[in-house]
Amino acid sequence: MAVKIRLKRIGKKKVPFYRIIVSDSKFPVQGKFIEEIGTYDPNTDPSTVKVNEELAKKWLSNGAQPTESVAKLFKQAGIQK
Repeated sequence: MAVKIRLKRIGKKKVPFYRIIVSDSKFPVQGKFIEEIGTYDPNTDPSTVKVNEELAKKWLSNGAQPTESVAKLFKQAGIQK
């Protein structure tokens, strides 16, 4: 089972809000997921990123692969180098 850490878009039209989720790579982005580990709000200035660091580090140590956008957010939050 290949596990990915990716963004799930929620919110209204032209007002995006994202949840950072852990899911199987075979599941669709808007579909079933294993666990929610944080949120990302690009509408605020500066953008707001809230991540449960313990869960993120646990999933990364277990082999979960973050997408490019999530990897950038993790760098901002100081979770991943």
